[in-house]
Amino acid sequence: MTRDADKPLILFDGECNLCNGFVQFVIKRDPKARYRFAALRSAAAQAALDAAGAAEALPDSVVLVSGGRLRTRSAAALTILRSLGWLWPLTSVFVIVPRPLRDLVYDWVARNRIRWFGRQQACWVPTPELRSRFSDLEDRGSSGA
Repeated sequence: MTRDADKPLILFDGECNLCNGFVQFVIKRDPKARYRFAALRSAAAQAALDAAGAAEALPDSVVLVSGGRLRTRSAAALTILRSLGWLWPLTSVFVIVPRPLRDLVYDWVARNRIRWFGRQQACWVPTPELRSRFSDLEDRGSSGA
C-alpha cells in the first residue's frame, strides 16, 4: 500500500504501553488501512501539526489529524473508535457527556498511564506490510514505531 497523505493521521506517545496498545488495537480493526500513524515527537508529527495550525501545547497521548483539523483527548479517541467496525461506533453515545467532563476523565487516565500500563522497553517494529502506515519510520530508520 502506498502512503496517502490525505488519510487521517493518529499521533501517539511511542513510549507508552497504553498508547502503543491503542495503535495495535486500531490496526487490527482497520482492515482498509484508513489511518496512518506517527510518534507524537517525530518530525512527521511536527510537520502534520504545523500544517494543521496547532498553536497550543498538545497532550502527550493520542492526537488525530484529519482533513486539516486536530482532535485531541476524548474527541480524538471517540472519533477513531466511531470509525472502526463491529460495535465500536456505539461509543458515539459518549458525545452526550460534556467534553470538559470527558476530557477530565481522559486526562486522569493519561496522567496515570505510565504508572498503570508501563513504558515500552523496546520499540515495537511493524511488519513489512504495516510499515507504509507509519509516517515517521523514515525519521528513525528501521527502528520501528
